[in-house]
Amino acid sequence: MSHIEHHLAPPGLSPGNGYSHAVSARGRLVAIAGQVAMDEHGELVGEGDPVAQTERVFENLRLALAAAGATFADIVKFGVFVTDMSILPVVREIRDRHVDRAQPPASTAIQVVALFRPGYLVEIDALAVVQTTET
Repeated sequence: MSHIEHHLAPPGLSPGNGYSHAVSARGRLVAIAGQVAMDEHGELVGEGDPVAQTERVFENLRLALAAAGATFADIVKFGVFVTDMSILPVVREIRDRHVDRAQPPASTAIQVVALFRPGYLVEIDALAVVQTTET
């Protein structure tokens, strides 16, 4: 039995597009700060290119998850922030390469006026729960 339970469409709720309405989990909580398209030198990757930026965001999420002993399979919630909702289909396409589409995390998508620095188009944070062994 998995340590994560996905509730795609609880009674009375319409199924979401690539997300679960509720996710419950048992284990160690891992909070990943909002990740942007910044490389290891602090430079913007993919200026003006939502695809390149989102690819880098997911690479940064992967690196942060790995540092905490987690993977994309452990994510229970994404927070997606975009400067234009027209970017959301790109984010969903790239996200779907990293998560189980049959058991997707819960997710929130928000359009914002700006991110922390000009040129950044996408920021994503995450909550993950890593299975722990009972002693």
